[in-house]
Amino acid sequence: MNEHQVFNWPVRVYFQDTDAGGVVYHASYVNFMERARTEWLRTHGYSNAGLMTAFGVMFVVRSIKLEYLRPALLDDMLDVTAQVHEIGRSRLNMRQSVRRGDEVMTTGEVNLVCVSRETFKPVSVPEALLLSWKI
Repeated sequence: MNEHQVFNWPVRVYFQDTDAGGVVYHASYVNFMERARTEWLRTHGYSNAGLMTAFGVMFVVRSIKLEYLRPALLDDMLDVTAQVHEIGRSRLNMRQSVRRGDEVMTTGEVNLVCVSRETFKPVSVPEALLLSWKI
């Protein structure tokens, strides 16, 4: 196991993120977490499009596990975290959370696989990414 620094990304809850009662719709948390992972990647000098161009790879979600602890509401300002938990040859496991202040709304574990852009078959995580992640 290799714990890394926690990345935070602010997200405002918009009307489109909620159900009829103004509560964040369960699937919206997946979108919030995707944004945080994308911005985490950018802080390391890469975009998703850049990975495809530079290395011919992309990360795809293999599995995701979410625990809903408290409801987030319309207009809430949330912090979405992303943290590398484990890295394998072609696998990246990240832990994520959605918080409102000190309250944890949702936690998640996302398992990603590095795949070839052309074949969608698993490939090794490029060494340059591991170096930028300081692994």
